Amino acid sequence: MIYPIIFVSLIIFLLLYFRIADKYNIVDKPNERSSHTVITLRGGGVVYWFTALLLLLQHAETTYLFFAGITIVSAVSFWDDIQSLSNKVRLLAHFTAITIIFYQLGVFSLLPVWSLPILYVIAIGIINAYNFMDGINGITGLYTLAVLGALLYVNYYVIAFTHADLIVYPILASIAFLFFNYRKKAKCFAGDVGSIAIAFWIIFLLLELILKSGSLIWALFLIVYGVDTVCTIFHRLYLKQNIFEAHRLHFYQVLSNEYKIQHRIVALLYALLQGVLSATVILLYKKIDELVTILIVVTPLLLLYLIKFYLLRNNSKI
Repeated sequence: MIYPIIFVSLIIFLLLYFRIADKYNIVDKPNERSSHTVITLRGGGVVYWFTALLLLLQHAETTYLFFAGITIVSAVSFWDDIQSLSNKVRLLAHFTAITIIFYQLGVFSLLPVWSLPILYVIAIGIINAYNFMDGINGITGLYTLAVLGALLYVNYYVIAFTHADLIVYPILASIAFLFFNYRKKAKCFAGDVGSIAIAFWIIFLLLELILKSGSLIWALFLIVYGVDTVCTIFHRLYLKQNIFEAHRLHFYQVLSNEYKIQHRIVALLYALLQGVLSATVILLYKKIDELVTILIVVTPLLLLYLIKFYLLRNNSKI
């Protein structure tokens, strides 16, 4: 079985990267908006790009375009981790990479022209949302495992939509990354290169599944991040804040920073909640109307999110 070899290779790669990051001072320095308090190595999420490279070596004929796309977003994101880039450069990279996988998956011939701008906005929005949510130890790795675990189950037992390695490899990368990140004092952070690369990978898989099944219901595999991100944006607009500036108003930030709940517990709760909701989607798939499934999944999540406002108001009185 090649998977143990892949996993060991990923651990070795991360250990080598840590030496490079330490030598060249690739670190994350905390500020008043951060959820961490000590300087930590940054960019450990580059392991997702390296995983894509290993995948390319195994399945070159079917993954070379995907690899080109993830290389573009990873390179620009890693550069941004070291030296801040303009939003225009990042947006151009995301647009280019998304265009590549749209071409690979046949989106331009399968979907009507009017839907393409909407799909671009959603895809780039997911990439940035995944990045915004990467703020505490373990959250990106654990949430990614929840999403990929659901996709792997669907691929094996519901509808075969892709080669299993496309799902198993990033699962192995997430476990390797979590070994160094899911700690009270993390050895490294994912950085933009990690959160954006794995978001790109998940978009590719979800889009492949949606096109294969003809159902949008699978987008609910990202609903926890989606609700937190969208509701937080509206909250910040209500407060007349610049939504592109760093902040501490995501639900996970309120729980971690204001109520001092351990990062690892909050991250685990996010992953478990997404896992339960994904299992609900799988259970209800083709059994009831999709709109009803969406209401069953989203409504309680929105009600749960309202707790944040109570917590913020209560904390302001302390």
